[in-house]
Amino acid sequence: MADNVYRVTEVVGTSSSGVDDAIKKGVKRASQTLREVDWFEVTEVRGHVENGEVAHIQVGMKVGFRLDE
Repeated sequence: MADNVYRVTEVVGTSSSGVDDAIKKGVKRASQTLREVDWFEVTEVRGHVENGEVAHIQVGMKVGFRLDE
């Protein structure tokens, strides 16, 4: 196993369906821009309420990606 070095960036995934969907959307989008995305850590969950109902979820997360050799 190689000793890797990572860089960490923060992203916010959003969804009207739920936390899991917001995480998946955030990681998928980050992976389109960043190479070698290896892990994520959820740091914050918040939402938007409309008419007494949860209308939108936002999930803040740290995304780790390996630096090139």
